[in-house]
Order: sequence, then structure tokens, then C-alpha cells
Amino acid sequence: MTIHGRLIDISLRFPRTVMWTAVVVALGLTSLLPRIVIDTDPENMLPADQQDRVFHDLVKKDFDLHDLLVVGVVNDTDPDGVFNPATLARVHELTDEILQIDGVVRQDVLSLATVDNISQGGPGVVRFEWMMADPPASREDAQAIGAAARRLPTVQGTVVSEDGVAAGIYVPLTDKNQSHRVAAAIEEIVARYEGDEKYFITGLPVAEDTFGFEMFRQMGMAAPLAGLIIFLLLWVFFRSVALILSPMIVAIMTVASTMGLLIGTGFTVHIMSSMIPIFLMPIAVVDSVHILSEFADRYPQVGDRKKTIRMVMGDLFTPMLYTSLTSAAGFASLAFAPIPPVRVFGVFVAIGITIAFVLTVTFIPAYIVRLSDKRISKLSRRGAGQQDRGVLAGLLHGLGPRTIAGSRLIIVATVVVLVVSAVGIAGIEINDNPVRWFRPDHRIRVADRVLNRHFSGTYESFLVLEKPERPDDHEALRREVASLLVRAEGDEGALARQWNELHSAAAAAPLGKHLDDLVDAVLATIDEEPLDDEVLVWEAVLASIEEAQTRYKYFQTPQALEFVEGLQTAMAQIDLVGKSTSVVDIVKTVHRELREGDEAYYSVPRTPEAVAQTLLTYQSSHRPDDLWHFLTPDLRRANIWMQLKSGDNQDMVAVVEHVDRYLAAHPPPEGVTVGWAGMTYLNVVWQDAMVRGMLKALLGSFVIVFVMMLILFRSLWFGLLAMLPLTVTITFIYGLIGLVGKDYDMPVAVLSSLTLGLSIDFAIHYLQRIRVILKETGSWPETIRRMFSAPARAISRNAIVIAIGFLPLLASPLVPYNTVGVFLSLIMMVSCAVTLVLLPGVMNVFGRRWLARVTSSGMSAANGSAGDTMAQEKG
Repeated sequence: MTIHGRLIDISLRFPRTVMWTAVVVALGLTSLLPRIVIDTDPENMLPADQQDRVFHDLVKKDFDLHDLLVVGVVNDTDPDGVFNPATLARVHELTDEILQIDGVVRQDVLSLATVDNISQGGPGVVRFEWMMADPPASREDAQAIGAAARRLPTVQGTVVSEDGVAAGIYVPLTDKNQSHRVAAAIEEIVARYEGDEKYFITGLPVAEDTFGFEMFRQMGMAAPLAGLIIFLLLWVFFRSVALILSPMIVAIMTVASTMGLLIGTGFTVHIMSSMIPIFLMPIAVVDSVHILSEFADRYPQVGDRKKTIRMVMGDLFTPMLYTSLTSAAGFASLAFAPIPPVRVFGVFVAIGITIAFVLTVTFIPAYIVRLSDKRISKLSRRGAGQQDRGVLAGLLHGLGPRTIAGSRLIIVATVVVLVVSAVGIAGIEINDNPVRWFRPDHRIRVADRVLNRHFSGTYESFLVLEKPERPDDHEALRREVASLLVRAEGDEGALARQWNELHSAAAAAPLGKHLDDLVDAVLATIDEEPLDDEVLVWEAVLASIEEAQTRYKYFQTPQALEFVEGLQTAMAQIDLVGKSTSVVDIVKTVHRELREGDEAYYSVPRTPEAVAQTLLTYQSSHRPDDLWHFLTPDLRRANIWMQLKSGDNQDMVAVVEHVDRYLAAHPPPEGVTVGWAGMTYLNVVWQDAMVRGMLKALLGSFVIVFVMMLILFRSLWFGLLAMLPLTVTITFIYGLIGLVGKDYDMPVAVLSSLTLGLSIDFAIHYLQRIRVILKETGSWPETIRRMFSAPARAISRNAIVIAIGFLPLLASPLVPYNTVGVFLSLIMMVSCAVTLVLLPGVMNVFGRRWLARVTSSGMSAANGSAGDTMAQEKG
């Protein structure tokens, strides 16, 4: 007895033990579900040590940046927009309440109520006053606030819209995972307000965190609803509730066991792994439907359930094994993807497929055997051949001969479809945006459209410039001063020795600290009243050190700031960048007010000392730490904050390419490096890595599956035939994606693995059965007639059950679920159609030699040669 024969025998001899064992193991794994840890952060799509992610984290730390959500207050009914007393009072009140929410970085909240009005306070004096310390008492006061806001580049387009219709409140978060909770708290606050104002909340953090919240709610609704639809469809086909409960139980145990195993082994449930139940449900059901379909067809004729099950499993075990292996291989190949959550997703779907197969070949037979005679007898009462009198049976009976008669036309039509699909594939655009994971009418999408229309942009990206220390900077300074001392007193002078001692004592510190320590040491030396000529020398040394300090504080030099200004000017030339803000804007604003508010002085000062004065002056504002969001304290790194009107990957790439072209034409000063950070940029990085990884995984899986087909069928011809539905389905689906303009995003990328697994399923069952039937009959027309009876009916039932069963996903507010629902249905229908229509047509046109070989060795060799068979078909 074969291994699978023994396995089936155990299920039939000890059904109760098999069923309880499966249930107990499933319950044990299900008990691990409460340990769930949820992670909806797309940053984790990249490994923790990935270069771009490390740089992004370093930028956030060095510039004290926080992920933020954007609250917009819009008044498009008042002639003065938001600059009326009532609306500004509401902005002030809302700001105060936001500051009380736990999880908000209070000192960094940007609002009209928390920013300074920078104005001229007399010759050489700058006044820093709260822009809106209290709500305005009159419309004139409100208008004055608007006029003041428009003069400040750091406020205009960010805190207030250029059209004056909207005011923005930027809410930085201690942890981006708190964004949904903070947003919900703000929504509760504004729900109490009355008036003409409308309130909107958006931003990448709230989109990502809200998606996580919605994702699990939908997983708890969509998967059971899909299961219910599948259950009803199975009842339509088999009309036996007791019989069709078995595949539903298998699917539930598969999903619960897989998720329990994932959570129990310490993996977090990410955006990707949250979709595992949706992917496993159809895969867990398809083999069961094959078994039930064959059992329902054969039992009325055989009359003995154990004998019927042995016959059914004898025919189906090998194709089910290989379909499970190929599907598992397709998903397991994702283990080599460069995205950690994709690897977890692929591995555990593969594990789930394995669990589903084991349960299908053990639990299903045991369950059927345990059914009561009363329930099982209902199948007999339907009568032999009852299955052949349905609508589906009638359609399939007519389809078989037509595929043979029109085989050449079918092949030509397929070639045309492939050519058109290739054009569509060439037009596919790789793009993603977490905000677009929601449907267009979702409140986050609506807020995104409204606020990006009024403001400079709610998507953040950072361009960071750095002047790294050179390894020899310390030594260069030592040599420079030593040379000065040698000229003053010779090679062996006391001052030179003293200088070397001072230098050695401070050399271990970073150069900036080193210079500060040297200044203190030289000043202390001068204070010790050395000889007059020594004082002159030490003052010259001090001047050299101070000059080095000026060079070291690179972004305090006009040349450095002018380069930053040039970059900002270049960014302003591309519409995708609504606005950029840097230390240059602060310096120019303060410089203007130091020069009596004259717009002619809205410029970078001409000397480092003048720049230093503007920075020092800004430190007396109410928000002095804002400076360090744009500069590091050592003044060696500068950050340009870009506000983008779109979070689409393609738009971010366009901005990067625009900046790259500018830098190619205007190279950075010697030694200055430029790098990108921000979630909008990181989304581009992980999306690109995912697409490349999924493509490699798909190609690798394709090869692996082809090799498995060669092993299964021991025939190159049949191996190629098995790959045909898979190839056509993938090409058609992705061609359609390109033709309809659907972006290649995360769910679309993952669907390639599902396409591979499900498309090959039908082909394996079809080809395995057609070989057996042809050897039995020796007649090609008879083989087609029998194939388009029970086998084709089982394949069609599978396709219909899954295609219709997952259409309820279209009702989800989450676009990835909609995408899975649509394309899962398409995959099933297309792969089924290609299997039932194209495969027999190709075999009829190109398989004459194979048909002749099989028919001549088959049981019905008397039917004549393959040539006679073909002649019969054409006749």
C-alpha cells in the first residue's frame, strides 16, 4: 500500500481519532491568538539595518523630528476665510485642547496659537510675540493676525493657507502608533463645536495607523462574510449542509492554526500578514471542493462511502499533492524577498497551505465516514447522473465539443490577448501611497484632498546636507598654529610646547568641542599675564582658532546658506513641492527685521558673523528649539523640510530626480554630502525593494513549478501544457492592470504568488485526469466528453465558489481588500477558462503525436490511430 493509501486507510478506520486530533491541535494553536502584537508601520517593510532606514532614523534623532498628523480648519463661507474672530477663537480653543492630549509633543505643536510673530522692534532689535496669544476681539484684530502670518515664510502655506481659507495645526506625536488614538480624540473634540468651520485630519501616520485599526476590523468581518458566501454556494452545488460543513471546518482550522502559529512564534501581525486569512481561505477550500464534487458524483453509483472515498482519493491525491506543493512553493519563494513582512507572509501562507492539505486528505475522509446514514443517503436519492442535469453541467457538455471544433480560433484569440496584455504590462506604473489604501470617500482621503488643495502639502520629506569632519582636520589645525609659533619663537620655543600640550589635551574630543576647549585654554593662558610679546602671539593663535571655528560651523557661512537657498529655489520649480523650509528662511526673516523690516534685506547676510547674529537673535524667541529642527547644534548638518502635495511614490521619485538634475548642474561644495529621509521617501525605497523582490520570487517560483510539473507528468509536453494556464493568467491579469491604469502596489504585487498557485491548480487536475481517461478510452472525442462531465464540473465549481465568495471584499473601505477581491475573482475565472478552453484546443492542434502514442497503447486501441481519431473529430 502506498503512503497516501495508508494515510487514507487510517482516516477511514479511525475517523473519530483523526477528527479529534485535528480539532485539538487547531484549538491549541488558536489559543495563541490573544498574544497578538500588531504592527502597521510601513517603516518595518525595511530591515532595521537597511541603509536608508538607518539614515532616516538618524535624521529624526539628530534634528529632533517627530511624525505628525495635520488638522485643518476650513472656513470657506466667511468673506475673510479663517481670519474672523469666531474661527480664530475656535483654532485657539482647539489648539489648547490638542495640547492636553496624551502622546502629543506639546512644545512642537504648530498653530497660530503657538508660533511667534517675528517683527521689527527698533533699530537692530527683533520682537518675538505670540502670533495669537489670545483669540482676537474684533475683525480688525483677526485681519492683523492674517497680515502678520503672511509676512512669515515659515507660517505661510503651512499654518495658514495662501488663500486665507484654512488654518493648519501640525500635531507631532511621541509615537506614530498613537496617531489613530490622537486623531480619534481630536474628532471627539471638534464634534462638539458649532459654526461654519469644517475640520479635517490627515497625514501619513494617521493613515497608516487607521489602516491597521480598520484592517483588523475588516479581517474580522470580511473573512467570515466570504466564508458564509462560500458556504451558501457549496450548498447550491451539493444541497447537503452536513457534507459542506467539512470544507468550512477545514478552512477555519487552517486559518486559525496558521495565525496562531505565526503569533505563537513571536512574529508581529503586519499589514502583509493580516491578509493571510484572506489568501488561505480559497486555498484551503479548493481541494475539498474537488473531493466533495467527485464524491457527490460517484457515491450514487457506488453506494459505499468508504469505497467511494478510496476511489476519489486515489484519483485526486496526486494532483492535490502537487497543487499544494506548487502553491506552497510560490509563496515560500517570498522568503527570499528583501522585505521582512513579505518573508513572514510568504512562509506562513506556505505553512498554511501545508496544513490545509494535511487536513483535507485526513479530516475530510474521516468526516464523511462519520456522517449518519440518513444524511449520506440524501446523495443516493438524488440518483446517478443527477449531477449531469444542472445548468452548469449543460454548459460544460456543450463547451467540450466547441473547444475542439474551434481550437485554432481559440489559439489565435489567445495569442491576440497575450499581445494586447504585453502592451498593458509595458504600461504598468509602480506606485503606492498609504493614504490611497482607503476608498476615495473615506474621511482620510477627503481630508487629504482638501488640505493639500489649501496648504503647501501634508506629506513630509527631508533633504539633509552635511559637511563631515575630515580625519585630518585636528592635525591640520595643530600644524597651522604650530607654524605660527615657530615663526614667532623658533623650533624649540616654550609657546610651541605649551600649544602642543593644550592641543593634546583636547584632541580626543570632536573637532567642534576641541575648538571650544582650545579657545578656553588660550584665553586662560592670556589671563595668566604672560609677557607682552607672548600675548601678541597667543592672540594670533586665538585668531587662528576662531577662524577654524568659523570654518567648522559650516552652515553659519553665507556660502553654505546660499547653496541651501539655491536648492530651495530649484525645488520651488516643481509643482509637486508645495513648499520647502530651512534655516535660510529663519536667517532671512530675522535679518530683515534686524534691518528695520526692510524687504530689501530679506536675504542671507554677507558675513558669518552676521549670520551668527541672526541665529543668536532667534534663540530669544518663544520657540528657540525650532532652530534645531533645521540645524544640528554643531552647525555641520542642515535639514530642508519639504512639504509635498502628494505621497505617491512616483511623485517622490520625480522630486528626487529633479533635485538630482539640479545637483548635477550645480555640484555641492567640496566635502558636502546630500541624503534623503522622511516616510514619503522611505515608502519609495521599500516599494522598489518589494517589486524587485516579488519579481525575482515570481521568476524563481515559475522555474520551480515547471520542474515540479516535469517530475509529476514525466513529460516535457505535459510540463509545458501545465504552465500554459499559469502563463496566460498572469500575463492577462497584469496586462489588464496596465490597461486600466491600476498602479502596481503592495496587494497587486503579492497577488502574483496567489495567481501562480491557483492557476496551476486547475491545470494539474485537468491534465492528470485527461491522461487517465484517454488511456482508458483510447478515444479523443470520448475523452473530451468525459472530461467535460465530472472533472470539468469540479474545476468550475471551485472557480465559481471562490470567484463569487470573495466579491464581498468589494464592500470593504480598504482598497487592498477591494483589490484582492477583484483580482482573486478574476484569477479564478480566467485560469478556469484557460484550463477548460485553451488546453484542449492546444492539445487538439499540437498534440497529435502524443495522442497517437497514448491511444495506440490504451484500452481502446481499436478506435484507430490518432489520425483516425482526428478525422472523426473533424467529421
